[in-house]
Amino acid sequence: MPKPPTNSIQNRRRFRSRDEQIRVNERIRAPKVRVITASGEQLGIMYTREALEKAKAVGLDLVEVAPNADPPVCRVIDYGKYKYQQSKLQKGSKSRAVRMKEVKLRIGTDVNDYNVKMSHSESFLDHGHKVRFHLRFRGRENAHQELGIELLQKVAGDLRTMGQIDQQPRLAGNTASMVLSPLPAQQRVKKFTRYDDDFDAESEEFDVEE
Repeated sequence: MPKPPTNSIQNRRRFRSRDEQIRVNERIRAPKVRVITASGEQLGIMYTREALEKAKAVGLDLVEVAPNADPPVCRVIDYGKYKYQQSKLQKGSKSRAVRMKEVKLRIGTDVNDYNVKMSHSESFLDHGHKVRFHLRFRGRENAHQELGIELLQKVAGDLRTMGQIDQQPRLAGNTASMVLSPLPAQQRVKKFTRYDDDFDAESEEFDVEE
């Protein structure tokens, strides 16, 4: 029996690997997941088996949209429509200009101010913008610049359901910076929405050139 052309085998492997990146229904491996409906309503954490039964009961699929979250986030949606929307988003993103927003941080930022900044960062990422986090060391802070890197790493962890690291945290003189780029729209899950109204005008974020 003749062997299929090498290019044909490579193409099948490529398409198979793309499909395997998104786990659907019985292919979801996590024992528990955080479930969100198609309209964005959060149903909470439940056993994957129970979530799958809920999805099937309404004639929809259970789609893992944020596999790196703890626990993974799944949406109850029509998988065929989901793939179509993802395809449209990818095509649209190629023609849409990406803006860069900058968020300033400082060592010792109080919890409420930090949460407000994370909320606005989520909003920027949700609009498809990259976000640069900028931190300047002052006085004695220069002797403990590792604290700045730790703060940026905390930011990356807190925003992991909205963005991914585009530029790793790095030091340059008396400053530290990091850039996050948005996750695909269907994978984004906000965690700081309760702080949307607490905006400090003196620390307003702004556009910067890449």
